[in-house]
Amino acid sequence: MNPPRLSGPGRQAGLKARLRTAKGRKTGSVRWLQRQLSDSYVTEAKRRGLRSRAAFKLMQLDDRFGLLKPGGVVLDLGAAPGGWTQVAVTRAGGVVVAVDLQPMDPIPGAVCLLLDLGDASAPARLDAALPNGVDVVLSDMAPRTTGHAATDRLRIAALAELAYETARGLLRPGGTFIVKIFQGGTHHDLLNRLRQEFILVRHAKPEASRKESSELYLVAMGFRAFSGVASHSG
Repeated sequence: MNPPRLSGPGRQAGLKARLRTAKGRKTGSVRWLQRQLSDSYVTEAKRRGLRSRAAFKLMQLDDRFGLLKPGGVVLDLGAAPGGWTQVAVTRAGGVVVAVDLQPMDPIPGAVCLLLDLGDASAPARLDAALPNGVDVVLSDMAPRTTGHAATDRLRIAALAELAYETARGLLRPGGTFIVKIFQGGTHHDLLNRLRQEFILVRHAKPEASRKESSELYLVAMGFRAFSGVASHSG
């Protein structure tokens, strides 16, 4: 029996959480902690034993698009601390490989690789871990933000391109690719490539994405590289 697909916390009307003391803390730190404490997704993630509130973003994308199929092979890029990997293991239950530059604690049902995707050895290591290819490639990778919007958009666009170059060499026909971008970013070249090589391409912002965040996800389904058939986009 498949587990229930619960994609987010229930409504917590009027939920207010306050710091017991803000003494000695910087204003920015206090605001971040206040937001965390009053965020129902953070609370629900802790209750369910999920490693990050970001897990709900993948759940909601999966609920909408049906990305994770039982028994599917999944590659999670930029996986640490492991929230998306936990969802992939639960919902797909096949082979799940999680990759990140940062060490992460083991997740039952997943293979965790400490790997720089830009390293020359990365393709060979991924081929060894996934010799039969993958059905889904997930990328929630994001750069450390500088506060300079144009720079941050360039950085995340570069990460998205790197994620797709990685995915392109591993995806099986009909496969799916999901990648984080920023609104107003310089991802037009990537979008055009996805439209050429996938049957369906969509922009999506899960409910669990914070309203003030400029993040979006590109969801590309039906991998058919070099087919030259135009895809539908939205």
